[in-house]
Amino acid sequence: MMDALIAFFTGVNSVSNYFGACAFSLVQHLPGWASLSILSAVLGVVIYIVFSLTANVRVFSKILDDIKANILAIFLFKDNVLATIRSEFRLVACSGKLLWYSGVPVLIMSFPLILILAQMAMWYQNRPLLPGVESALVLLRVKTTESPILELQCSPEVEILAGPVRIPSRREIYWNIRPRVAGIFNLSFQENNHVHEKTVCAGNGFMRLSPKRPGQNLRDILSYPLEKPLPKESVIQSIAITYPARDSKIFGTNWWLLTFCVVSMICALFAKPFIKLQT
Repeated sequence: MMDALIAFFTGVNSVSNYFGACAFSLVQHLPGWASLSILSAVLGVVIYIVFSLTANVRVFSKILDDIKANILAIFLFKDNVLATIRSEFRLVACSGKLLWYSGVPVLIMSFPLILILAQMAMWYQNRPLLPGVESALVLLRVKTTESPILELQCSPEVEILAGPVRIPSRREIYWNIRPRVAGIFNLSFQENNHVHEKTVCAGNGFMRLSPKRPGQNLRDILSYPLEKPLPKESVIQSIAITYPARDSKIFGTNWWLLTFCVVSMICALFAKPFIKLQT
């Protein structure tokens, strides 16, 4: 069952990577704040349309009318304690109903939204290494406390500064690498007769990055979709690279998701009067 799920999500990631690359090719030459704002605005409108088509609009309208009526009652009868308390309890009940009837639209949108956010994270969460200046740790996590014989082979454009450093108790092996020039390069890990590769990116501007090549972990497969998961029989559990966080004066690495939420919600609200859907 798990093997079937991993194969399914790997196939979904391949499709998602293709459409993600097509979408970002339209805005990747723009400044980060501009491309993030445009993508968030478009997705906000799409989310509103999907929500409107999948939600029970009549029930939502009735609940919203009840909320407005109870808020008005609180202001009109603020001197009547009993009436105020009754209206407040009704507001709580209406909030619960909103959450309940939002369940179906949220479930429908949750999986596509996870795929979209994973694609956006590859662009906005981290930045590539500066060639000849910055180095990165390569963390290889293995499945056993016994240190397996693994060899890292790099192209001439990537320099190995240190390693391997083994920590058997944590099942981890570290290397320190530094790209000499800009580009996308492969790190090759020799395991017996098998070779497992991991990409490393160096340069300026926006590049699609994969901080981790996942193993047989569904959460990692969805979070890091760019590279195929490591085979089940491999002793390697995952391969990670510590890229620098993408910081800017407007959006930092911990804020791009908040920016997405704010911009998408604002654009969805502004689009509401112009999009009339019959449900």
